[in-house]
Order: sequence, then C-alpha cells, then structure tokens
Amino acid sequence: MVSTAFVGLARNQARVLGMPDMPMVQLQHPVGGTQLDSVLAKVDASLDELLSKLASPPISTVAAVSAVSATRSEWIEFDTSDEWGSLQTDFAARGWSDGMLMAPPTEMRVAAMVAGSGLPPEKIIGELAPKMGVATVERIAANAVMAGCRPEHMPILVAAVQIMSDPTFFLKNIQATTHPVSPLLIVGGPLAKTLNINSGSGAFGPGPWANGVIGRAIRLMLLNIGGGKPGEIDKATLGHPGKYTYCIAENEAASPWPSLRAERGFAADVSTVTMYGGEAPHNINDHESTTAGGLLTTITGSIAQIGQNSVECFAEMLVVLSPEHAATIAADGFTKDDVKRAIYEDARVPMSRFAQKNIERRLWRLLPLRYRDRPMDTMVAMVQRWEDVIVIVAGGEGKHSMYLPGYGSTRALTRPILSGDGSPWR
Repeated sequence: MVSTAFVGLARNQARVLGMPDMPMVQLQHPVGGTQLDSVLAKVDASLDELLSKLASPPISTVAAVSAVSATRSEWIEFDTSDEWGSLQTDFAARGWSDGMLMAPPTEMRVAAMVAGSGLPPEKIIGELAPKMGVATVERIAANAVMAGCRPEHMPILVAAVQIMSDPTFFLKNIQATTHPVSPLLIVGGPLAKTLNINSGSGAFGPGPWANGVIGRAIRLMLLNIGGGKPGEIDKATLGHPGKYTYCIAENEAASPWPSLRAERGFAADVSTVTMYGGEAPHNINDHESTTAGGLLTTITGSIAQIGQNSVECFAEMLVVLSPEHAATIAADGFTKDDVKRAIYEDARVPMSRFAQKNIERRLWRLLPLRYRDRPMDTMVAMVQRWEDVIVIVAGGEGKHSMYLPGYGSTRALTRPILSGDGSPWR
C-alpha cells in the first residue's frame, strides 16, 4: 500500500529489489499527519482491490539489480555543433541536468578526468541508492566533467562515493525523503588549500573556489547514478539550495581545537572527506558576548527548536563555529567536547511546547523510556547524546556561527582521500 505521491518511488524500489511487477494499492495522499477516520476511509475505499491483489497468485520475480551488471558505459553520439544550446536541451530532456548549463562529457574530457583518479575506468567504487546505480570511475568522471570539475578533484569524488555507498550513511533515505536534507561534503587537511576549497569567508556561498563544482558533481551523481530525480524519487517538500551544491572545507588553521579528521583518528598529513546529511545552515548571530557562557547561551538558545528530526530520531547535528566565536569560547578553557556537552544539556525545550499529537505519535512512541508518563515540563533535548553533536570551525571574520540540523538516522562518515595506489593523496 502506497500513497499516490510515492508511487514512482515505490515502483523504483520494487524494480531494484527484483520485484518490478509487485502488486500495489494506492491510497490518496496524504496519509501521514491526518485524522485516523480519514485514513480508515481511504483504506475502506480500497479494500476490495486490496483483497483481490492479496488473493492473486504469487508474482514472478526477477533477479535484483546487481553492481556486477552493466559496469561498462554506453557511449551515445551527439551533435555538438550547438554545445551550449540544443545539446543542453537534449541533456535536460533526458533527465541528466540539474537545470544549469553542463559541460558535455566527451570521450576526451572523460578520459582526462579518469586519469586524475589514477584508477581504471571500469573499477566499481560503489552503488548509489535508491536506483542502486553502479558508480564506476568512468561514470563518476562523466558527472565530474558535466559539473565543471578538474581532474585533480577526482580522488575527492571517489572518497565521497565510497561514503555514500556505505549503508550507515542511509543514502536511500536521504534521496527519497520529504525532509530538506542534502549530503554536505566537508574537506579536511592540506589538500583543501591546495585545491582552493574555501573554508573562510563565504564558505557556503559562491566564489572563484572549487566548492561549487565539487558539490555539484556530487548532486549530478545522485541524480544520474543514484536516480534521485526531483518530484519523482526525491520527494523533498521544499528542498534547500544545498541540493545544487554543498561543499566546504574546515578552517583548521583558525580552530583552537583538534580538527574533525584528527578527532576521527587521521594523521596531520592525511586529507579527508566527511559527508554529513543535513539541512541548510541556520545563522546564529552574537556580536555582544565576550565569554564562553554568554556565547553558548545564544548558541543553545538558537538551536532549541521543536521542528527538528533529531528531537525524536537518533540523528546528529552539525555546529559550525566562526573563528571569532570559537576563540572566545576556547579562551575560557572550553574544549570541543565541553561545547558538545553544553549544547546537548542546554539546547532543550519543555515538552509542553510540542503539539499534543507530536507528543503522542513521536516522543511517547519513539522514545517511551525518556518521555512517556513524564510531566509536561520535562525538558526535551535536540539530540539523544552529546556525542551526536559535531563541531567544526569554518568561516572568516565576523561573529556569526551556524548550525545544520541532521536527518533521521544517517551518520556522518569520514574517509581518507587516496591516490590510485591506495596511499594518502598528498
């Protein structure tokens, strides 16, 4: 049974799981967040069809889509005489485009991009959900060309695909949810500066740096290999601009604490990619506080909002402190773990702030040991553990920080950026 808005997604998943002809009964959307009698009426109206399909002979199945199948790409002949006109229209009609101009992935351009990885073109890096498309080096390279990347960006994209293929990252959920979530790519280490990936002023914004094209290549791979077509598979109610491109570097030089990659056990000369499934950045403005306590009051007060997935899910939260805010907090002796604990303990709201149905259907149902049968003045945390708060330093001058609420149960993962022989790329 599936609501009408999600039929395309259901058909896609049935095909990927080897059951393309699975019988389905459609209920008129919406179902979630509606009154019970409304849902029951929709079920009653579909009952005859439901019983008929349940009583039908078992459907025949086919082998599920496998990463071993079709690893070699098919080359298509195009007339490139109008490279920035009719060819772009053709790309868009085929569903390959994110709506912006793309560099045509000619054989010569793709071969140069593949060479930048140091890997053979047919090597499988992973599968991207929900289509479970096979991400070979060549296919990664084709999307990198379309995004405007350079060959030296390829090892970063390979590491990113390895993360997105990890089941712990829950890409299949990120690609299909109504939540406004997008994978944020965070580059750490000396390569960020070498490749001109911005960690300073305007890190989340436009500029002459590589953030835009690297982040865009991730999005094109999610569209073209993972099958996350907006409105069909990607069901984000509103989305956010990070679904075009979402890439920054950590400003390690301006951080008073160990970097994210150091926290995760990587040596100082090893550059890394971390991917985090998050919403758009939310600004935290404090130009007046001169102590850690004052700043953390503003930060935790800004974060304490009831409409976040992490309130009832075991999700993470990313806090991006500006260098000036980080310096003020560290000057009072706070470690990064101290900041995480303060956010966990103090960024809370009383349960009475939540609508009754959200209390019943979310807090009581999903976290009964913590909230069921508790008084309404019980304070509700924004994450379930202090370890679920991720803190990095980025940005330039100014007293603005940001936080990015996380999605569901996805976990931020970190991988080293490697050369073709498997050694750290330096």
